[in-house]
Amino acid sequence: MTKNIYKQVEDHVTNLFEANKKPKLIFHSLEHTREIVKRTEEIAAHYKLSEKEMMAVYVAAWFHDTGHLFTTPEIHEEKSVELMRSFMEGSHQDPELIETIKGCILATKRSNEPTTLLQQIVCDADTYHLGTKEFKKTNKQVRKEMTMDNGMSKTEWDVKTLEFLEKHQYYTSYCIELLNKGKQENIERLKNKIIENAANADEGSLFDTDKDEVKQAKQTSSLISKGIQTMVRLASSNHLRLSEMADRKANILISVNAIIISVSISVLFRKFETDPFLVIPTIIFLMSSVITIVLSILATRPTVTGGRFTKEDITNKKTNLLFFGNFYKASLEDYKWGMSIMMRDPEYLYGSLIKDVYFLGVVLGKKYKLLRIAYNIFMIGIVISVMAFTIAVFTKSPESTTVITTPHTSPL
Repeated sequence: MTKNIYKQVEDHVTNLFEANKKPKLIFHSLEHTREIVKRTEEIAAHYKLSEKEMMAVYVAAWFHDTGHLFTTPEIHEEKSVELMRSFMEGSHQDPELIETIKGCILATKRSNEPTTLLQQIVCDADTYHLGTKEFKKTNKQVRKEMTMDNGMSKTEWDVKTLEFLEKHQYYTSYCIELLNKGKQENIERLKNKIIENAANADEGSLFDTDKDEVKQAKQTSSLISKGIQTMVRLASSNHLRLSEMADRKANILISVNAIIISVSISVLFRKFETDPFLVIPTIIFLMSSVITIVLSILATRPTVTGGRFTKEDITNKKTNLLFFGNFYKASLEDYKWGMSIMMRDPEYLYGSLIKDVYFLGVVLGKKYKLLRIAYNIFMIGIVISVMAFTIAVFTKSPESTTVITTPHTSPL
């Protein structure tokens, strides 16, 4: 029964493609579908799938692009699910199996994320070619199919493809190990191609523009760019130096007041019984030192952040990847992906640098405000304590004087 279903699915989808031929489907053809089925079987073979799970990914691979035959690319996955459901229900298949296949097909939609191993297998099979030498050929096919009606230029397509490649990720451990390196090589080739095309375009424009003017414009643009980079770098380094100075000042306050507290406890506390007039000045002295230490610690205490970011944060330019607190818990692959997106977007990159300088300034403002209060309290505490000690000494009771000044008489 199972073998018959496999054969029936293959024959049914093959007939769909042959009976509904669309010349514009240069990439999403029957040949592409057969390749996806082959890759699905290859990936699935590395995991211990049950017979039911194997059937689910097999059927999903065959049906996942059939929607292209009847509707627009934007909703072809939903149409593919409809065609699959019609066939499987006609074959009296298990409703649970049908739902599993539906999830695998819908997971291939770019806006969706696969949540199960079966969905990951089908997704990785669908984009398997991105990490192989076949990418150059398949990319040409996709471009011809997708730009047939919108007139997108080759350079525009390359930029769009590069963006897609850098956002794309494989999900199964098998494809990550096997294909990530090849995909990165394809990304580098595409980057070099875009740069080369841009350079050729600049040279071509020289025929219509005065060469000296173009050269001068490029030099001016380069100087402005370098000036911005120098300004941001100096501002950042100045903020870091000021932060180091603030930390040193706080450490001085902590060290000095820690010594004052330890000396006061070890020396003055012993005299409270014989010299009770020292109690109040000593308490004032110690309280000012304790408050100063607390404020100094608050000024230097680090703030703990989440350490993670999402793809939506990168897409919406909400995360500053130049600050370690935003990525220290993220994986290396996610961080590399996020940085590649940021480096290709000058607005995002310079915006992150500006945010970095701004938040350094915010932290500095908080540090120096707390340090100023700590120094003021330390200064006022010292003055009040000295005055209190002076007043206490000159206003001490006669009994205290007697106790202190009575000489020791010898029994002899």
